[in-house]
Amino acid sequence: MDEHARRAERTYSAAADHYLRPALAFWDRSGAATVARLGLAPGDSVLDLGCGAGASAIAAARAVGPTGSVVAVDVAAPLLDLARRRAANEGLTNLDFRLGDARSTGLPDGSFDAVVCVFAVFFAADMAAFTAEMWRLVRDGGTLAITTWGPGWAQPLSSVFWENVRDLEPALHKAFNPWDEITTREAVGWLFERAGVPGAMTEALPGEQPLAHPDEAWDVVLGSGLRGTVDALAEGQREELRERVMTYIRARDVSSIKTDVVLGRATRR
Repeated sequence: MDEHARRAERTYSAAADHYLRPALAFWDRSGAATVARLGLAPGDSVLDLGCGAGASAIAAARAVGPTGSVVAVDVAAPLLDLARRRAANEGLTNLDFRLGDARSTGLPDGSFDAVVCVFAVFFAADMAAFTAEMWRLVRDGGTLAITTWGPGWAQPLSSVFWENVRDLEPALHKAFNPWDEITTREAVGWLFERAGVPGAMTEALPGEQPLAHPDEAWDVVLGSGLRGTVDALAEGQREELRERVMTYIRARDVSSIKTDVVLGRATRR
């Protein structure tokens, strides 16, 4: 793995301890929304790259049924452990969760009816090359689907988070937030073009994650990509950051955060 992948592995391995809390339900909603647009049929084969805790992989496994199959790859072992437990709890036996770098699976050309990448493409230093690699794995008639965050993910939480990170440790201000690099339909469409993938369609979906209590905002911090920045701070700075962020959130009685997404998909004709 290169440094991009290693940072993602460290961040999301740590975030696994908060990943399934109620305020992080947007993971499952977005994964299910992506799979719903694939037109999967019983017996289909699916590859989920950057599968996390199984949000899209489990939805795909339900859709393809026991005669279908899902291979799901991620660099974060703790997230894969969560995914395996969730699949087992549902009695799903058509899932194969694998630890590895999603950019270099070594799988044969045209192996899958659908290849899915939800909130992971932006962790590749060369997103176009990663997208081209995913396209290689799609068989004729199959579909590639890539989902990214839309603009302003987690607002208003993200703004106050980054403002206070800058104040406490300027070197860490937005030093790890690659999800901001591709947040529009145009950017996702251009990614498909650069990768040599023709006929891509893009769609922007508004989203909102309710918070049962303002304090759940910190669960979002610790169960998302923001965790990497928190863990890079000194212990005293972490507590100071939490106090500042939560004082802001509580004072304004924040009851939801923004979770817009952009979905892109293309079918190999």
